[in-house]
Amino acid sequence: MSRAATSKAKCPICRKPVTADYRPFCSKRCADVDLQRWFTGAYAVPAVEQEEVSDGEDEL
Repeated sequence: MSRAATSKAKCPICRKPVTADYRPFCSKRCADVDLQRWFTGAYAVPAVEQEEVSDGEDEL
């Protein structure tokens, strides 16, 4: 990513311009906020549980 593209990018936490040192964030604070959200489970990948399909051999 070029410097021009970096300067137009916005921090996903506070929407300020991104700095190269903390990319994709604008500061250490925003990077720490994002990390804390991962640790507490605020971010999660949704999963859909699928029911097991039985072939009928185990049923009594």
